[in-house]
Amino acid sequence: MIRLKASGLSDVGLARTHNEDCFEIDQDLQLFVVADGMGGHSHGEVASRIAVTAIHDFIEQTTEDDMTWPVPYDTRLRRHSNRLKAAVRVAHDKVLRAIRHDGSLVGMGTTVVGMITDHTTAAVAHVGDSRAYRWRGGKFELLTQDHTWVNEQVVAGYLSEEQARSHPLKNVVTRALGGEAEVLVDVKEIELQPGDQYLLCSDGLTTMLSDADIEAQVKAATSPEQLCRGLVKEANARGGLDNITVILVAVDAASDGDEAGPDA
Repeated sequence: MIRLKASGLSDVGLARTHNEDCFEIDQDLQLFVVADGMGGHSHGEVASRIAVTAIHDFIEQTTEDDMTWPVPYDTRLRRHSNRLKAAVRVAHDKVLRAIRHDGSLVGMGTTVVGMITDHTTAAVAHVGDSRAYRWRGGKFELLTQDHTWVNEQVVAGYLSEEQARSHPLKNVVTRALGGEAEVLVDVKEIELQPGDQYLLCSDGLTTMLSDADIEAQVKAATSPEQLCRGLVKEANARGGLDNITVILVAVDAASDGDEAGPDA
């Protein structure tokens, strides 16, 4: 039996004038989402808010037994994983509809990373370069692969990890909500264990901090709230060139007599 504790924080950073990131923590739904908007001016903010709201509303309005979703059911995944995957697809469609309705929004889009649990298994879905990490048993692990041109070159062996960090095209995403007519959503399922910590973040964090830097903050933090504050503070100390958004979800064993579920 497990219990979830979560905290989130979003900061404009030191170089931007407004925040195009958006995040959601719904303990009752066990849903956690980070979206990083793109498009300049206020358009990125519009895209990220549409995406987060659409994902939340879809999860809230569907059930584990609801099989009437507007996208095909993936038999390789569990039901809650299918709900999250479908929610991201629905969010993509809503961003596209907003663009078609208002021509001034052409060019906007958003990356997204989300997590939902069913008390035993976490589903992590993402599009773009917002990331999910896991801390388990002293090991810090990246759970997602960036949908960026640079990461594709790293995977193909044309660039090293170090070259990728300073490459001028490092922020060019190859997938985003609101981009192509269809969107591919990557989903990973993970069995939850007490002591796990899951970090969802926008690239405003990972552009400023290496994985080793983030791991050091995770090791030092004593609570989700402290970790979120520490990560944002350190990213700003390194320059804060983008908006910074983080969510930390900690998995604890429920005490005797407690029902498994999220903490308030």
